[in-house]
Amino acid sequence: MFQVRIHGRGGQGVVTAAEMLSVAAFDEGRHAQAFPSFGSERTGAPVVAFCRIADREIRLREPIMEPDAIIIQDPTLLHQVDVFAGLKQDGYILINTSKTFDQLGLGDMVRDWNPARLCTVPAMELALKHVGRPVPNVPLLGGFAAVAGVLQLESVIKAIEERFSGKVAAGNVAAAREAHAIVKAEMEQAVKGDVTHA
Repeated sequence: MFQVRIHGRGGQGVVTAAEMLSVAAFDEGRHAQAFPSFGSERTGAPVVAFCRIADREIRLREPIMEPDAIIIQDPTLLHQVDVFAGLKQDGYILINTSKTFDQLGLGDMVRDWNPARLCTVPAMELALKHVGRPVPNVPLLGGFAAVAGVLQLESVIKAIEERFSGKVAAGNVAAAREAHAIVKAEMEQAVKGDVTHA
């Protein structure tokens, strides 16, 4: 079972992101579960959503305490909430930012991490460019497909097209594709040792 925890703020599509990940997994014939962890938070309040992906039925129902991957939709949460709590040592981290892990003040924390599992993507900028709205969730799903390799990009795109239509769908697909390409290039550089996060 692969477990993903998504951190963001109300209004950023955190819950929608978890749902689309689960739809992408279903489209690949896998079992999936997506659910949020919040009450009636106002826009801007911290929100967490969870997604589990497995090849067999998922019986767990509790929040994900030890994720295999975390997606951080809002980098301002990094020093406000313990977004890394329980993350497995070989886990994946994807952050919506154009900064490096060092610039974010995370260099020491991830010093012993596999650099190919630490990625950033300017998801907000990609959303504004392709969709015209500052909602980072969909570009981050494209980036997640690249970094974790748990889902195919085409499955994510199919989930986007099931969720949205017309120009909004086309813009989100373009944003997800560009984010996927950015993260893939970042991972390749990390493997070559051209980029150091620590």
